[in-house]
Amino acid sequence: MLQELGLFGLFVGCLLSATIIPFSSEALVAGALLLDYSPWTVILVATLGNTVGGMTCYLLGWLCKWSWIEKYMKIKEESLAKAHRKVEKYGCFAALLAWLPIVGDVIAVALGLMRTRLIPTTLLMFVGKGLRYLAVAGAFSVFV
Repeated sequence: MLQELGLFGLFVGCLLSATIIPFSSEALVAGALLLDYSPWTVILVATLGNTVGGMTCYLLGWLCKWSWIEKYMKIKEESLAKAHRKVEKYGCFAALLAWLPIVGDVIAVALGLMRTRLIPTTLLMFVGKGLRYLAVAGAFSVFV
């Protein structure tokens, strides 16, 4: 699939993996690197896609009530409360951790619920996710 869809497929796959859909964007990045795309292009496209996906979760948090998020997104109250405390403590800087598996989506939703400032939140999320893909590409180059 990635071979046929190329960088567009990488973007969409990374976008989807940053939502509540469980999916490994790291595998897509590795696949794109195996297809000999430029590592910097792969990192940029993956980071953009994953950031757009993370900001989708942010938007859901912004638009929805806490009770709706628990009910329809199946995020446990304890997880949401924990992420809420982190956002209260660190503000939009919590977006740097939105790349984390499982809890990253919850952090992004909590950022929206807390109505953190859009531009700093987006930029910090982009930086965090970009550093992750930089590390993935670096590890890939060491092992391949």
